[in-house]
Amino acid sequence: MKVAVVGATGLVGTVMLKVLEERNFPVTELIPVASERSVGKKISYKGNEYTIVGLATAVEMKPDVALFSAGGSTSQEWAPKFAEADITVIDNSSAWRMDPTKKLVVPEINAKALTKEDKIIANPNCSTIQMVLALSPLHDKYKIKRVVVSTYQSITGTGIKAVQQLENEYAGEKGEMAYPYPIHRNAIPHCDVFQENGYTKEEMKLVNETQKILDDRTIAVTATAIRIPVVGGHSESVNLEFENEFNEGDVRALLNETPGITIQDNPDTNTYPMPIYAEGKNDVFVGRIRRDYSRENALNMWIVADNLRKGAATNAVQIGEYLFENNLIGQTKKL
Repeated sequence: MKVAVVGATGLVGTVMLKVLEERNFPVTELIPVASERSVGKKISYKGNEYTIVGLATAVEMKPDVALFSAGGSTSQEWAPKFAEADITVIDNSSAWRMDPTKKLVVPEINAKALTKEDKIIANPNCSTIQMVLALSPLHDKYKIKRVVVSTYQSITGTGIKAVQQLENEYAGEKGEMAYPYPIHRNAIPHCDVFQENGYTKEEMKLVNETQKILDDRTIAVTATAIRIPVVGGHSESVNLEFENEFNEGDVRALLNETPGITIQDNPDTNTYPMPIYAEGKNDVFVGRIRRDYSRENALNMWIVADNLRKGAATNAVQIGEYLFENNLIGQTKKL
């Protein structure tokens, strides 16, 4: 199968290549794609070198699938061109997520809705993916009425410029700033741009994408997104209010049985999810599971995941795996 990775030199694109290799994705030909300034440079994949090409060349090379992680404006311009050439696009930007004609997919939840006709498939926001993976089985059993989420997000969600800012601040050096304030020894309650309603785009992604993925617009969601000087992943404090009564032991058992989730929840041994342990792993980690006694049928959880992995690259590759295994892409797809 011919696979293009668009944005191959970026933070997420680099991790996509790692995940493709680790999961032994059936790549017969790799097409690394990046901006014009990177065209002609080489990248390594499975011990072989590949030359980076531009977007127009990539379309002409007719890959079976293109994993996009090159920003919203690039996706808006180029994803339709790939789709018109009968190339399936799995897009990691926010460009197509809320388009009513496009599927927004977390494979463990709603991959079964995908068909051969879905030529542009949206990968959800990193914060949303890890949260809904834990919410989905609980919503199915107890019906979620309301979600209150506060996120504590890794600088890697902003990109390489933010990583460089933190490293400069560690070293006491001046340099280009990704944020309006220092991030070292700080917490900035400002992820993405502010909107007219006082919330940031990141916060509204958690609201809108959660409702779309769980296919329930009645779920009330409110969010506060905070950037912290962490590299390993995003953390979320999540408060849920259910319509139905629940048992905490049943909640743990249900989450423990959910593919892609690892429970880390033992206060006696100080066992709980942390980004330092989530970094480099594909699972979503859930802990601090406890009843909220201030509300009826309410529950608190702490959810952590590597935002570059399950929050981006791994989820995109898993979508590709589902498409391939179900003969929706690839040279072996059924006629």
